Amino acid sequence: HTHTLRHSYATHLLEDGIDIMTLKDLLGHQNIETTMEYLHIAQLESQRIFSPLDTLFAQCSGR
Repeated sequence: HTHTLRHSYATHLLEDGIDIMTLKDLLGHQNIETTMEYLHIAQLESQRIFSPLDTLFAQCSGR
């Protein structure tokens, strides 16, 4: 149960945009490869293609 909770916590942090090195430190991993195992499960926003103009238009329209 603890492993599942830890795994969910790490995956959600990645999905929310935390950087991999910060996650490594939070999880107490010595080796970055251990932390990188979480990357294949996380649904990262950076995988979605968008234009910087989308961000600009969203800010201008107050969304």
